[in-house]
Amino acid sequence: MRSFCKFKIGQIVTHSDIIAEFKCGNMGGMRRSKATNSLVIISDHTKGLYEDKWFGDVLHYTGMGKNGDQDLNFMQNKTLAESDRNGVEVHLFEVLVPTEYIYRGLVSLAGSPYQEIQKGEDGVPRKVWMFPLKLQTGSQTIPEASFNKYIKEKEKLAEKLTLDKLKERAEQNESNKVSSRSVTSNVFVRDAFVAEYAKRRANGVCQLCGQKAPFNNKEGIPYLECHHIEWLSEGGSDTIENTVALCPNCHRKMHVLNLPSDKEKLKIQAKIRLSK
Repeated sequence: MRSFCKFKIGQIVTHSDIIAEFKCGNMGGMRRSKATNSLVIISDHTKGLYEDKWFGDVLHYTGMGKNGDQDLNFMQNKTLAESDRNGVEVHLFEVLVPTEYIYRGLVSLAGSPYQEIQKGEDGVPRKVWMFPLKLQTGSQTIPEASFNKYIKEKEKLAEKLTLDKLKERAEQNESNKVSSRSVTSNVFVRDAFVAEYAKRRANGVCQLCGQKAPFNNKEGIPYLECHHIEWLSEGGSDTIENTVALCPNCHRKMHVLNLPSDKEKLKIQAKIRLSK
C-alpha cells in the first residue's frame, strides 16, 4: 500500500515533524487527521500509564481513555476498530527515548480488539480495549543502544518504588506470554585464542579475587571468563595484555562497577603473566 507519508521506516522524527507531515493535533496517543485521512498512533514506552506490548511483529496497543472503562465506540477507538474497512491509513510511531519518535510505518488490524484489565491514571482498575496491530512492512529491529537505554530507565523507575508499590506494579505487569523485540547490535568478534590463553594462564584462579573457579564445566575444566580490562566497546584492544580470566561474580562486578582500583590490579596481573 502506497502512502502519502514521506518518512522512512525506522526514521527518528520530532513531535513537530509529525504534526507537519500528518496535519494532525498535538495531543494524545491517537490523532485523527481528516486532511490526510489518517490516524497517527503513538506507543510511548517512556510513560507509565499504558502497557503496550509486542509479540513478534504485532503490537498490542491500548485504546483511548485514561480513566474508567474504555468504550470501543469512543472517538479514535472506533476509527481504529473500523480501520480495516473505513479507508483510514493508520501510521505507528514508537517512543523508547523521550522526544524521539521512531516511525514504524503503516499498520493494520491483526485480529479483533479485545479487553483486559489495566489501572487508569487514577489508579483504579478498569477495562481497556487492546488492538492487535501488524506492521505492514513485516518485522523491524530496533537499535540496541535505544533499547538498552529504555530498559535502564525502566529499571531506575522500579528501583525508586517502595516494596508495596513494586509488588503492585509487578502483579499488574506479570504475564504468561512474554513480550519480544528484534534488536540490532554491534558485535565485537573476540579472538578465541586470545581468550583461551588468558584462561589457561590463570590456572583456574580468578585474577581479581584470587579464589579458585566456583565450579568445573562439563569437561572438568575450572570455569573462568575472559575479561577485557579496557572494554572493547570503549576502544580496548583484543590482546594478551588487555585480557584476564575472572570468576563469574568478579566478571559481573567489573561490568557493573568497573572500579579504577580493580582495573589497576588487573593490569598488574596481566603484566605479571606477560613477564613469565
